[in-house]
Amino acid sequence: MDGYFASGLHHRLRAQVRDFAENRVRPLIPAMEAARSVHHEMSRLVARQGWLGATISKEYGGLGVGHLGKTIIIEELSRVSGAMGAVVQASQLGAAKIVHFGSDEQKKTWLPAIAAGECLPTIAVTEPESGGHVLGMTATAVRDGDDYLLDGRKVFVGNSHVGDLHGVVARTGPGSKGLTAFLVESWRPGFRVGDQRPTMGLHGFGFGELFFDNCRVPASNRLGDEGDGLAVAYSSSVLYGRANLTAVSLGIHRAILEETTRFCEERHRYGRPLHALPSVKLKLGQIQSRLMTARLAAYHAVHLLDQGMPCDAELMNAKLVNVESTLDSARNAMEIHAAAGLFTDRPIERYLRDAHHIFAPAGTSDIQLLRLADVALGTAKGEWSEQLADVLRMEPAL
Repeated sequence: MDGYFASGLHHRLRAQVRDFAENRVRPLIPAMEAARSVHHEMSRLVARQGWLGATISKEYGGLGVGHLGKTIIIEELSRVSGAMGAVVQASQLGAAKIVHFGSDEQKKTWLPAIAAGECLPTIAVTEPESGGHVLGMTATAVRDGDDYLLDGRKVFVGNSHVGDLHGVVARTGPGSKGLTAFLVESWRPGFRVGDQRPTMGLHGFGFGELFFDNCRVPASNRLGDEGDGLAVAYSSSVLYGRANLTAVSLGIHRAILEETTRFCEERHRYGRPLHALPSVKLKLGQIQSRLMTARLAAYHAVHLLDQGMPCDAELMNAKLVNVESTLDSARNAMEIHAAAGLFTDRPIERYLRDAHHIFAPAGTSDIQLLRLADVALGTAKGEWSEQLADVLRMEPAL
């Protein structure tokens, strides 16, 4: 299926990432599952492969393979470890804000470091009380001479505990024009990371809290102009977050199918492989069908994105289809495994736990459906993919 979208470069990239995931990441999964916390060393090692630079142009040391290339990278990592796929997807959000809104100096300073894996960026928008309601945020940034003083708290920040550079959206005034984005280095006084908390899944990846207490940031660290914060937050979520999380779901979905078919071939009932039972075979067919549909939705959306074409609806639908179908397939897989799926010597229960982590970020399924209803009714408010088309358009890969 990917032959319709992918080039030889993409196929070579897939093989490279798969080899790394199988040989470097998979052996560490038991340790990550036991620790249930951020795996600093592997996060850094993944970054040093250069994959954070998938959508960074070669001018700044990036791979320049576009959103399809980025999807393949995240998919292949997530097929083995959803946590490591999440490390790349979260850092891509951090890189996106600089690609689209950074000054020439900010791009020259940070993009080569991100592309080389020397800097792990994050994006920090969500707050405890406002959640996904971006305009409800209360963290503030007050101008003080040539600096800003940041105060407030951000939650659910991907790569919070390994991040070096945090893209923070804070309130500089009232209303939708009163949000501004800043780059905040992790060493700045007044900034701290909250304690790690154990989570249901994605063990090895961290999404935690950031605190700002009179944190002084130079005005040169501001992304764009005052009032651009809403665009930074929404464009990162719509164009990158949905596509990235789609890729994580797609990788987990592939792992679910592969593990379940292997289980059905190994186990025998009534003298025949488990998949000979009609009820089991039907469930395998459902998983296969869902995966094919989900992959087509994912690749089609990012292909349009790479062409600089309007595709907000396709990105919403890709996230919706991939998240929901992966959860459905994980449930079918657990039904096929029955009691055997409850033990951690098989990864199927990990896939189920990890899949649930992809549901809420960048909008729950209800949010995607509401936005798609606006598309159907003709009441959608513009297209972020169209507004940023010139930056998104990639040269065709060979």
